[in-house]
Amino acid sequence: MSLHVHLVPSLAGVSAGAGVSVEGAEAHHAVAVRRLAVGEPVQLTDGSGRLATGSVVATGKARLEVLVAEVAEVPAPSPRVTVVQALPKGDRGELAVEVLTEIGVDRIVPWAASRSVAVWRGERAAKSLAKWQATAREAAKQARRAWFPSVTPLASTDEVAALVAEASLALVLHEEATSALPASVPDDVLLVVGPEGGLAPEELEAFAAAGAQTVRLGAEVLRTSTAGVAAVAALLARTPRWG
Repeated sequence: MSLHVHLVPSLAGVSAGAGVSVEGAEAHHAVAVRRLAVGEPVQLTDGSGRLATGSVVATGKARLEVLVAEVAEVPAPSPRVTVVQALPKGDRGELAVEVLTEIGVDRIVPWAASRSVAVWRGERAAKSLAKWQATAREAAKQARRAWFPSVTPLASTDEVAALVAEASLALVLHEEATSALPASVPDDVLLVVGPEGGLAPEELEAFAAAGAQTVRLGAEVLRTSTAGVAAVAALLARTPRWG
């Protein structure tokens, strides 16, 4: 059975025989919620490709001391997958972030599409972004990921178009598209998922001008919170990551 993963700020320079302290909320969860005790095995990650396996040697109210037995460097996943997720209503945004993280997405970009029902402004924007980032962090631990995804600040349509132009392959999910997902996947893929109200014509034009291809998943029309998950799973099944 795989070990539960706990996040630490850095594992740079850590080697077998070293001690690592886990502090704050992460340690509290391990000790008070998961009831980790002295002698139990544990795995730590810094979310940037380093994994340290060891055993608990001491615990406190918000402290966990781990004696490292082994350190591993995990290569960055390839292909790298970015999902631009239009803001869904209610808690569907967190649902999308959670499952996208679990299946291996590397970057999630919240997008203020013109037809998005949800709106992030001012204090709400900061709180909503923090919630998406926390959701991704917890989902990455649940999925035992060595590389945690980034969740960027809210992007405008112009900023998404710039990301499209930078990607090796940019795909826009659209129910009226005539093309299916490509059979081959390059090292850098960007997927745009529109809002409940659909993509506006000017958004489609901007993304096409930046080099994006419109694709559809089939006859069914999926919710914005699940469409990206289905598309990424289909894409990754064509790559060594899921091969």
